[in-house]
Amino acid sequence: MADKVQDFKNRQNGNPKVWFRAAAERLSQLRYVFLVQIEDGIPTADQRASLEYADAVLIGWPDEDAAQVIDLDESQLDQVRKVMVEMEGQIPIFREQERKGDIDQLSQSLVTLTECVAQVRRHYQPDFPIPTYQEIHQVVQQEWNEDMSRIDPDQVTSPEEVKEMQEDADRADYNSFVGTGLSKPLQGQNLELDQPKDHS
Repeated sequence: MADKVQDFKNRQNGNPKVWFRAAAERLSQLRYVFLVQIEDGIPTADQRASLEYADAVLIGWPDEDAAQVIDLDESQLDQVRKVMVEMEGQIPIFREQERKGDIDQLSQSLVTLTECVAQVRRHYQPDFPIPTYQEIHQVVQQEWNEDMSRIDPDQVTSPEEVKEMQEDADRADYNSFVGTGLSKPLQGQNLELDQPKDHS
């Protein structure tokens, strides 16, 4: 761990706020990967909540030179580097879950990775309020239950009709709590940190 933290320190190139930008770019990329995996199906409450959590952490992300982004001392920077090392260590697992199409595990990994980015943001922007995953999940679960209550099993004659009704409900209000589109400006960007390909 210490060697990896030192490696991240060496890659700052004189900009101690580089991790603030890098964390947002990385989460935006991972969020997009996850969104592609679930967009053709009917997301569960857990899957919706994990996506919404990523959006909550990314929303309103300022430039690294913005006034509300503070300077960190060396001890604080070491904490940020450790979080970045932890996050990068989780990404190969995320990629393997994506390859296998294991959406439930992918959802859990996105939550873990999002929490790493949330920690980075809390260091650099301590005044920004970030809800917890549990808080978001509670709201999303309630909305999910409401969606499902609209389906009357007495009026459904086939699984295809169930899916069609669920998709109609999703089109009606899914976008009200999932997907801010914040990742779009960042989807094509790389971290520009000269990372090994396995971590890109």
